[in-house]
Amino acid sequence: MRGHDTASYFVHNIGELWTPEGKAAAAGAAMQSIKKVRGACLYVKDGRIAWVGEEALLRSSDSAVAWEALDAPAYDAEGRSSIPGFVDSHTHFIFAGWREEEFFWRARGVPYMDIHRRGGGIQNSVLATRAATLEDLILRGRKRLEAMLSMGTTTVEGKSGYGLDLDTEMRQLHAMRELAKTGAPDIVPTFMGAHSIPPEFNGRPRAYLSFLAEDVLPRVKRERLAHFVDIFCEEGVFDIEDSRWYLERARAAGFALKIHADEVAPLGGTALAAELGAVSADHLLKASDDHIAALAASGAVACLLPLTAFNLREPYPLGRRFIDAGCPVALASDFNPGSCPSHSIPLIFALAVLYMGMSVEETLTALTLNGAAALKLAGRTGSIEVGKDADFLLLDAPSPAHLAYQAGMNLVHTVFKRGVPVWRNGTTLGMEAAAP
Repeated sequence: MRGHDTASYFVHNIGELWTPEGKAAAAGAAMQSIKKVRGACLYVKDGRIAWVGEEALLRSSDSAVAWEALDAPAYDAEGRSSIPGFVDSHTHFIFAGWREEEFFWRARGVPYMDIHRRGGGIQNSVLATRAATLEDLILRGRKRLEAMLSMGTTTVEGKSGYGLDLDTEMRQLHAMRELAKTGAPDIVPTFMGAHSIPPEFNGRPRAYLSFLAEDVLPRVKRERLAHFVDIFCEEGVFDIEDSRWYLERARAAGFALKIHADEVAPLGGTALAAELGAVSADHLLKASDDHIAALAASGAVACLLPLTAFNLREPYPLGRRFIDAGCPVALASDFNPGSCPSHSIPLIFALAVLYMGMSVEETLTALTLNGAAALKLAGRTGSIEVGKDADFLLLDAPSPAHLAYQAGMNLVHTVFKRGVPVWRNGTTLGMEAAAP
């Protein structure tokens, strides 16, 4: 895959096109609002959407954009449906080593935090990742990104946090920078050195956070390696006061904030996210009603991660609860080697509709526009609208509703990134594949 090539063409004969609209997160009832167009087409000009709507209207128009569109190279969707590309706004995809034995321990009933306290969990991934070279991390990351692309993910967030030392954390971020040059999917990097407490700082969480704030964050900022800073605010890891202390310093250094909040215990990280103006609060399995209300008032995105609950055998986060409280809800995979070794968007769709009280329209908004908003990218991607990047999918289904109905099935036929088809029917094409 190569650089940031752009393309211009006319995509026609789309059976049904669904998209949220707007340049900010859709909150509460607005998440249900989806533009649905039958017999649709769209015109991509220089990698951006220049026109979208009913094909019959475009063909009957005498406007300059209609003449341009009809004169451009044509791509026949052959009646397939279309939606925006998915935005996976929470992953940990740069790591070495798997932890399949822990999966089977949990299957036998061993709690996740018990494994963590035994020295397993994140620490196992830290050992493997510290031993990996930059080239190894890039190779592993590239394979994972191609798998994500095949399921329609056109933008992905990636967190560091499997180094817990200066060299490895920087190596993870440098791997993401190198992979970002491929152009598809786009990568949004997050620094998460505060993912756990390394053995060399055992029992001294504030000392470790001071090391991150004084020695690591300035270098990350200087090299422009991350947009966000995240922390695992959890019982037995970083408490509320330590999390507040660290995030305030990260914010002062110019980073936008995210928080792993209230995943295992109701510690209050959701309220902290609202207090500090975080862009998103993630997990939220144990968030209280009062704290959800505070989050909604703050405008922060509630990023829910049902695949993690699935793998930990925890109750699913009730999306309905957050939507009815007025929160903008995003859904993401949390792909990582421990608590969620999956980035399956098809499974997320099924879980959201069947077990989280969300409609298929709300689920689509959560995985596109609101995922983009959780990365501060809603003005550029997350919907099929004039002026936005032409990041969209063609589905082998008569309607996008089949994303939930055909539970767990990958219906993606073609993936377009900035107007270029980068994946089609089982084949990675790359950003150089501009010809239809």
